Amino acid sequence: MISLSTLAELAEAFRSEVDLPVAPLQVGDRTFDLDARPALMGCVNLSHDSTYRDSIAPSTAAAVRRGRVLVAQGADFVDLGAESSTLRAARVGSDQQIAALVPVIEQLSADGVLVSAETYRPDVVEACLKAGAAMVNFTGRAGEDEVFDLVARHRAAVILCHVRGGDVREVTDVDLAADPLPAMLDYFAARIERARSYGVDRLLIDPGMGFFYGNLTDAMTRARHQTKVLLNTFRLRRLGVPVCHALPHSLDIFEEAFRTAEGFYAVLAHLGGAGVFRTHEVVQLRGVLQALTTLDPR
Repeated sequence: MISLSTLAELAEAFRSEVDLPVAPLQVGDRTFDLDARPALMGCVNLSHDSTYRDSIAPSTAAAVRRGRVLVAQGADFVDLGAESSTLRAARVGSDQQIAALVPVIEQLSADGVLVSAETYRPDVVEACLKAGAAMVNFTGRAGEDEVFDLVARHRAAVILCHVRGGDVREVTDVDLAADPLPAMLDYFAARIERARSYGVDRLLIDPGMGFFYGNLTDAMTRARHQTKVLLNTFRLRRLGVPVCHALPHSLDIFEEAFRTAEGFYAVLAHLGGAGVFRTHEVVQLRGVLQALTTLDPR
């Protein structure tokens, strides 16, 4: 059970790491002090395999329209993806991804929208950055040196996702018996150092709570693991860079109210110290974060 006493125990166990500051994030020509105000990343999925049906845009015009709506609703960034990371989703080749993503990026970036491109393919990264993407949501490890070089040359931001294989589509397991944070700290510290060696200085990290794992197919097991990581996010802040979370939606738990799930998990992520919230429900999250950042229980 999540209670004040369990939260107090967590904070006491890691007292020296609570409220560590992180550096401001620069994306494009804008700077975000995420310790002062969390940022929202709205999702547009160009793959019909996405499990969140309301986020799917079946055409370029629909994707551009949805991206503009998300910004009007309060999104700071719009994240575009052309291949779902779910287990049974079809693989989408680089040429298909580029054909889907580039026209949307060109139109949204021309509107001044800060666009993030989600992919694990270096050639797709290159095409998206040339089209005007300000951020890469990098869901891979293979080819990362090429990606870091591209990101640095374009002065873009990059989200380093916790990916245990070569890319997010390689199904792996998590260690449910161990505290997941020490391994994540080592993983991200090495990747941050590698990225910076290429001149990348606009960095975020994503613990990967939105990805599929082979031993997290039971709904409650998955939700418990996600909850643990979300609430322990503050321990990653010692790395000095913002944490981005793709918020879960736990259909099996929330059932017909699943659209409220991201708001619930946003509370956990905010208490845990996340700075960027990747969501399909921008309006809901805007209200939740406004309440969390303005109301004081003391």
